[in-house]
Amino acid sequence: MTDPVSMRSDHCGTLRASDIGREVAVCGWVARRREHGEHLAFIDLRDHTGLVQCVVDGAADLRSEYVVRITGTVRQRPDGTTNANMPTGEIEIGDCSVEILNVSEPPPFQLNDRVEVDEMVRLAHRYVDLRTERMQRNLRIRAKVNASLRRAMDNQGFVEIETPMLIASTPEGARDFVVPSRLSPGSFYALPQSPQLFKQLCMVGGIDRYYQIARCLRDEDLRADRQFEFMQLDAEASFVSQEEVLAFISVAVSAAVEEVTGQKMGDVPRMTWHEAQERFGSDKPDIRFGMELIELTPNFAATEFNAFKADCVKGIVVDGGAEFTRSKLDELTEKAKRWGAKGLVWMRVKDGGELDSPVAKFLSAEELAGLVATSGAKTGDLLLLVADDRPKVCHVLGLLRLELGRPPVTEGGLQFLWVVDFPLFESLDDAGNPVPAHHPFTMPHAEDVALLDTGDPQDLLKVRSQAYDLVLNGWELGSGSVRIHRGDIQSRMFELLGIGAEEQQSKFGFLLDAFRFGAPPHAGFAFGIDRLVALLAGEENIREVIAFPKTQSGTDPLTHAPTPIDTAQLDELGLRLLPTKKND
Repeated sequence: MTDPVSMRSDHCGTLRASDIGREVAVCGWVARRREHGEHLAFIDLRDHTGLVQCVVDGAADLRSEYVVRITGTVRQRPDGTTNANMPTGEIEIGDCSVEILNVSEPPPFQLNDRVEVDEMVRLAHRYVDLRTERMQRNLRIRAKVNASLRRAMDNQGFVEIETPMLIASTPEGARDFVVPSRLSPGSFYALPQSPQLFKQLCMVGGIDRYYQIARCLRDEDLRADRQFEFMQLDAEASFVSQEEVLAFISVAVSAAVEEVTGQKMGDVPRMTWHEAQERFGSDKPDIRFGMELIELTPNFAATEFNAFKADCVKGIVVDGGAEFTRSKLDELTEKAKRWGAKGLVWMRVKDGGELDSPVAKFLSAEELAGLVATSGAKTGDLLLLVADDRPKVCHVLGLLRLELGRPPVTEGGLQFLWVVDFPLFESLDDAGNPVPAHHPFTMPHAEDVALLDTGDPQDLLKVRSQAYDLVLNGWELGSGSVRIHRGDIQSRMFELLGIGAEEQQSKFGFLLDAFRFGAPPHAGFAFGIDRLVALLAGEENIREVIAFPKTQSGTDPLTHAPTPIDTAQLDELGLRLLPTKKND
């Protein structure tokens, strides 16, 4: 058996012309074998650094994905055989001796980008998929991001602290994953949706500046940018304002961007939540492209067209969209209805600014002319209009804007945006209690605090919070806020949310008690590392930057999780399963 200390002298992808004449030992997987004559073969050997060509005599017993050690001499490739597409394309290893370290069955799919592989097959054999150039690149980008974030936070005086994974269940906006307690039958731990309360307690404890690359878990539906398990850079600081939080997070994110791309992030523009909704129909606007929402309500203040007698009328201009077929327009109309609109009005702009639309006959000449002038639409464009209450209009047009204009993730560069001044509450529930837009530990704007006690529930929806989000290319990277640090204000917030004094004490007594012992003003932020890495790697789905992700249905094709547990385990935990409900 080869001594593992000296098993290889070099990595496959690092050999160059400067190594010609050296005797080397390389280890890896057989990527390709090409026969050359009766006995000679060219073997492309692969490790995580790349490929190198090895000329092997008597390679009939070598197959794809065999694990081998090859020793030989680096030499110049013969004239006319160099490969400019390979970093090692000028050289090859000759006079080779081969040691088979392990054999392999034929892999379940080809390990190159030339063949599209079903994702379920890839995930079921993720250990093979990880060998691909794509996955090697993505996971190493992720490692670079983590390292750069740690350096940036360390350099700014933050202390890395690990917080518990088994905690009490607290309302964070999503379902908890719960863990039964063997020692306390009938009681459960929750897995943390975030380290929110513990990092606030660190501030009470005088840590001053805390950070953690934290694993968080939320039992919510999976999407391209969402997994049950996710990693976030979590940070909190005492005696700081919103401006300081935005500054130190910008430093950390910029360090990660520069580490991966070689380019500095630059200044990040800022936009209020209200402006983002009005201009883009979203609180996480993709600012890589235009197609902004156009305010048209004043144009139809005196209209006779019933569909436009609404609180709000807005539209978007689709450049060149007049070429859309009727079936395409019908498809967009159906989507708008599914998103909540009563309908969608379309208008093609023809020569001379004339508008071609089924509803044109219901509008006055002045309204039609004003519509073209206000929108700036030109010949060949398409106008899409929605009329309804303002939030719904903005929401539907925001989705249509993304549907028709959003570029691929690899185009348009990295466009960061800070969104600030979120509402403290996003709506009222059926009982009339306000629903928090962020978690319930966010400080309201000082000038809006009086609105909390007017007695009018609608006034609560006018309260702004000291909350802020970082957005990248239309993805919400993360959120933060100035926290409530006074027990009386926190108790009042709980009361507004319908959480009475007894429930406050049972669920949050440890936090409220801590506030009695000198809690400093503090603020913080957390952003998703999976999302940042995906965008830096040019991936549309965060599964491509996670070593062992779940599918969209929440299953793991590799380990087959989730799986039942046996009766003995259930008995030990004091649990009994109810009969599974059958679908009708």
